[in-house]
Amino acid sequence: MRIRTKSLVVIAAIFFLATLTMSCQVSETTSNLEESIDKIFKDFDNIQKPGAAVAVVQNGEIVFKKGYGSANLEYDIPVTPETIFHVASVSKQFTVFALLLLAEEGKLSLDDPIQKHIAEVPDFGQEITLRHLATHTSGMRDQWDLLNLAGWRWDDVITKEHVLKIVSKQKELNFTPGEQYMYCNTGFTLLAEVVARVSGKTFADFTRTRIFTPLKMTNSQFYDDHQRIVKNRAYSYYPAGFGFQKSVLSYANVGATSLFTTVEDLSLWAMNFKDLKVGSKALVDQMNTLAVLNNGETFGGAYGQFVGPYKGLQQIQHSGGDAGYRSHLVRFPEQDFAVSVVSNNGASNPSRLALQVADIYLKDEFKAEPASAKKKQKTIRLTENELKAFEGYYWDAKDLYSRKIHLKSGSLQYDRGNGNVTELVPIDKNRFKMLNIPTDVTVTFASEEGQDRMIVSEGETILGTLDEYTPVKASTVDMKSYIGSYSSEELSTTYTIITKDGKLIATHPRSSDIPLSFVKTDVFNAGGNTIQFTKNEAGTMSGLEVSTGRVKNLKFSKD
Repeated sequence: MRIRTKSLVVIAAIFFLATLTMSCQVSETTSNLEESIDKIFKDFDNIQKPGAAVAVVQNGEIVFKKGYGSANLEYDIPVTPETIFHVASVSKQFTVFALLLLAEEGKLSLDDPIQKHIAEVPDFGQEITLRHLATHTSGMRDQWDLLNLAGWRWDDVITKEHVLKIVSKQKELNFTPGEQYMYCNTGFTLLAEVVARVSGKTFADFTRTRIFTPLKMTNSQFYDDHQRIVKNRAYSYYPAGFGFQKSVLSYANVGATSLFTTVEDLSLWAMNFKDLKVGSKALVDQMNTLAVLNNGETFGGAYGQFVGPYKGLQQIQHSGGDAGYRSHLVRFPEQDFAVSVVSNNGASNPSRLALQVADIYLKDEFKAEPASAKKKQKTIRLTENELKAFEGYYWDAKDLYSRKIHLKSGSLQYDRGNGNVTELVPIDKNRFKMLNIPTDVTVTFASEEGQDRMIVSEGETILGTLDEYTPVKASTVDMKSYIGSYSSEELSTTYTIITKDGKLIATHPRSSDIPLSFVKTDVFNAGGNTIQFTKNEAGTMSGLEVSTGRVKNLKFSKD
């Protein structure tokens, strides 16, 4: 009996030591993970600088969460995982989810025309469905570009009513609905309003009762009142000189933006896609399904999210950026893994940070890149004279923008203007890869029927075809013909074109003066936008059309 008792004691001791060893190993692993993540966020770990927060979800639980830096530079309040951030466009997936909840109840259909629910949206002669709006394929002009052209500042109070009013005045679309993809915030503001009108509740109330409360997202809300006090919120900043300056945001519109939340709450949201507490599998599958254009092609966009590969795994993600707020939420469904990163530093890049965190946790899950794919990325050397042959100015007649290709320090530069330059590295005699961008974009130079051309592609998708042109010299142009006032009914605003110090300048009561630089005959670059002047049958200047990245051919008449 004594021998048996001693044996049990020995077994118990062995079990205790084994458990202690495993506990130490887990503790050491956890410590190593935290140390690795701390290295990624080391630039934020300073109470005198704007901060960031990160949370990691793995196998249905939050396995890591931490805050760095300051939520408020004036009071030295540290960022924690409970700090509330404005997450900008990460809001869009919540808007689609809310819409699909109503669709499951039979209260609306994704194929409903938008005017069925919001009569203020003009009839453009082509049907725009809720599906188009939820997938950035509606062709509608973007609300932020419209407001900016109308003279609004980003720190103005911008309400839902302001957005609806400017939308109601639009007379044209950027393209036929379903024909192409163009990112459009307007669609999601409209979808939030559809949810409000169909449900009979404000969008903030609907999402609170139907999404946030059931998921215990207690620190989340759609911020539809810019005067509302929100405890524990972070304020946003931009680098300025040797320090930082405040970046004020006074939005009072929701749907496209304005979700206030934490990385903890975003983690609960991410978990709901696997362990459903709100919504159905069919709803989640719909959200994750790639949108299809009229020609049957897909473009990586789903419903309020983007779907694509990352190191051989499927990722579903969306980023956000307003004022100095930056955010990213990425999910790897097959690995039951997600990372959320938020920051109040306008110079931060949460998408890059989130993927660096994913690299730590998923390193054994990544699939090896095929040898053929690696071979394609091999670079070659070209002489300076060979590189100079590609220098010049290129014009995209479809999307109305110009690019400059020039040589600097032995490398070709892809110049978008306003200091936005990307280096090109040769991978073939006439083919180059863009460096330091998140996607695989190539630039190919060709000559067709005597026309030198530049083709920009992402994989098999052509992003733009630009023809080389010779810029107009200011000395050869009669600037007086452009002088005058130009008004837009769609924006309820007027710009005046003047000459100053031998240059054309666009002036507006609420904006800084905008210099116009010549591109080609009657075409100018103005602050990154394209202005194309128009003439009547008599050959005199009658107006102009403005195109931005998300607004095409917006007309102004000469007064």
